[in-house]
Amino acid sequence: MKNKTNKNKSAFVRTRYLEQSAPPKATSGTLGWVRENLFASPLNAVLTITSLCFLYLVVPPFVQWAFVDAVWFGNSNKDCAGYEGACWAVVTARFGQFVYGFYPESERWRPNLVLILFVINLLPVLWDRVPGRTFSAVFLVSGFPLVALFFIHGGIGLEVVPTPKWGGFMLNLIMAAVAIIYSLPLGILLALGRRSEFPIISRFCVLFIEFWRGVPLITVLVMASFMLPFFMPDGFNFNELLRALIGLTLFSSAYMAEVVRGGLQAMPRGQTEAARAMGLTYWQSIRLIILPQALKITIPAIVNTFIGLFKDTSLVIVIGLFDLLQVAKSSVTDTNWLGLEHETYIFVAIVFFVSCFAMSRYSLYLERKLDTNGRE
Repeated sequence: MKNKTNKNKSAFVRTRYLEQSAPPKATSGTLGWVRENLFASPLNAVLTITSLCFLYLVVPPFVQWAFVDAVWFGNSNKDCAGYEGACWAVVTARFGQFVYGFYPESERWRPNLVLILFVINLLPVLWDRVPGRTFSAVFLVSGFPLVALFFIHGGIGLEVVPTPKWGGFMLNLIMAAVAIIYSLPLGILLALGRRSEFPIISRFCVLFIEFWRGVPLITVLVMASFMLPFFMPDGFNFNELLRALIGLTLFSSAYMAEVVRGGLQAMPRGQTEAARAMGLTYWQSIRLIILPQALKITIPAIVNTFIGLFKDTSLVIVIGLFDLLQVAKSSVTDTNWLGLEHETYIFVAIVFFVSCFAMSRYSLYLERKLDTNGRE
């Protein structure tokens, strides 16, 4: 008993933790980031120094040309004569055409109103903190296209603006938005149908997907615009823009179906078996367990498909519609703006880059938001 008591008296139990020591300055903060990302190895150091030299030789002259010595306003290329910088006057003078195409200037409030309505209903779908997600999602799929068509096209008190006058970046947005809104749910249904146990449904989905994936988009647009009317009854015809939207949506849905199918195949079989063991029906397990996980792991591929779809809207020139790129091309062929191809196409490239970059950043936001690795 005595030995036991003495042993307990000599034992030491720490009652509080020591504070963590600060990491070495060379591995944290700005200096640590630079060492880890720019000078982690001799090869990285050489690449970093080479890149800095390249930027030093390229960036200052470009800034001088694009901003310092640039001409921002004017009525023709003659207003830029004698200046060594960029002539952005072609963009500012024809900015309305770049955005709206040949849409009447007095009626441009209508597409602006549609854009505001679209953004208001898109925000709840993109961010959880904005209420009304279910209503906005249903409205975007069902009611919004009809409202947008009514306001932009006209009718019942509004001046009718035929689709050949639609153009510019507005046309790119309309085609991309409609195709994205409808191709995602259609692609999900096609992916589920391809994995169906019913042979008729599975073979139909396989045939549909492989057909549209095996045909170039230009061919789809040409067929939709010029060949489809031959298969329609006399006196029954679709608007050329509507035909292009249908063809673009079906084309994109086939690629979306394969993206979603990849996510479904990546799901462990135990997920489906666990759902059945819990008594869930097929559609309940798909809606509550399988599909949310499959869509989460395919977010990068889905957004990549959307970005490619957005850039593919420039192909509408083959059916005579003037999108942003074609409006820019027509601008540089104008005698008043000859020789300003660099400024015009740089502006178009910036617009497409900003749009695609925004979609890619939102994809990263979703990945971080839905990431559960390492969480308790």
